[in-house]
Amino acid sequence: MRCIVTGASGFIGSHLVDSLLADGHEVLGIDDLSTGRLKNLDAARNQAGFRFLEKNICSASKIDLPFAECDWFFHLAGRADLVPSIVNPEDYFQVNVEGTFRALQLARELGVKRFLYAASSTCYGIPDVYPTPESAACKPEHPYALTKLMGEEMVMHWHRVYQLPTLSLRLFNVYGPRSRTTGAYGAVFGVFLKQKLAGVPFTVVGDGSQTRDFTFVSDVASAFLAAAKSNAQGEIFNVGSGHSYAVNRLVELLGGDKEFIPRRPGEPDCTFADTQKITSRIGWTPSIPLEEGVARMMAVIDDWRDAPLWNQSTIAEATADWFKHLGHTS
Repeated sequence: MRCIVTGASGFIGSHLVDSLLADGHEVLGIDDLSTGRLKNLDAARNQAGFRFLEKNICSASKIDLPFAECDWFFHLAGRADLVPSIVNPEDYFQVNVEGTFRALQLARELGVKRFLYAASSTCYGIPDVYPTPESAACKPEHPYALTKLMGEEMVMHWHRVYQLPTLSLRLFNVYGPRSRTTGAYGAVFGVFLKQKLAGVPFTVVGDGSQTRDFTFVSDVASAFLAAAKSNAQGEIFNVGSGHSYAVNRLVELLGGDKEFIPRRPGEPDCTFADTQKITSRIGWTPSIPLEEGVARMMAVIDDWRDAPLWNQSTIAEATADWFKHLGHTS
C-alpha cells in the first residue's frame, strides 16, 4: 500500500513507519520536526520505500506530495504533552484541531482507502467504569484531551458526511524507545529513566498506588497496521495493554528510591482500556507485558542521558498553572 504518516519522526509515528516498511508498504513521512527527531527515522531513511517531507500538516497540500493517490493515511501529528496544554491552549487547538481538519481534507483529495487517527484515552477524563469501554462518556479535563477529542469528532464526522473510510484509535499510556527526552514535563517513563541514570529518587505522584494502562509502542504500531488492513470504518477502538499497573510496580521494576509529590487534580486514579471491541472486530491483541517492556527500555536507557532531570521543585514550577486552573474541579 502507498501510505502517508503524519508525525512520522515522532515517538509513535517513527515506530509505525518501521512497521509499515517491514510489512512491505511504501511510506511518505510528513513532519515539521517541531517535536520529532530525524534520528528516529535513521533506519527508515536507508530504505528505498521511504520518503520524507519536512512540512507542517496545516500547510501541506497535494502538490507537495510525490504521488497523486494514497491508500492508507495515518494521522499522528499533534501536540502530545498534557501539562503545557494548560499554559498554551492556542497552540494545541491549532495543531490538534486545525491540523486534523487539514489532514482530513488532504486525505479526501487523495481518495484514501483508510484514514486512521491517533486519538487519546484522556478523552474519558476520570472514568466511571473500569476497564473503560469505547461507549463510556467523554469528559475531557484539560485542553490536550479536549483538542484530541475534537479531532476525533471531526474524523467521525468526515466519515458520516463525506464517506471517508475513517477509524480512530484511542491510545492508552504509550511507552517505549524513542519517547521524547527533551522539553516539557510529561510522561512518567521519561522522567523516571533520567532519574534512574542520575541516581536520584523517583518523583512519584501521590502514593504511587494509582494504576496506568502502560502500552508498549510496538503493540500500538501493530494495532494501527491491523486496523488499516481490516474492513472496519467509522469506528472507534481502544488500544491498551490488557492490564493496569501501579506506578509503584514500575518503580519496583526500575529499582531505586522514591519520593512523593502532590497528586494532580483532573487525573484519574486508574486508566484501563476495555479492548474487547478491537480484539473481536479486527483480531488485534497486545503482546508486550510491562516487565518485558521495562527491560527493553532499560536496554536503551542511555538515550535519556540528555533528557532534563526533574525534581520536586522543577516539577512544582512546571505544574503550577495546572494546579491553579484545575484545582477547583477536584
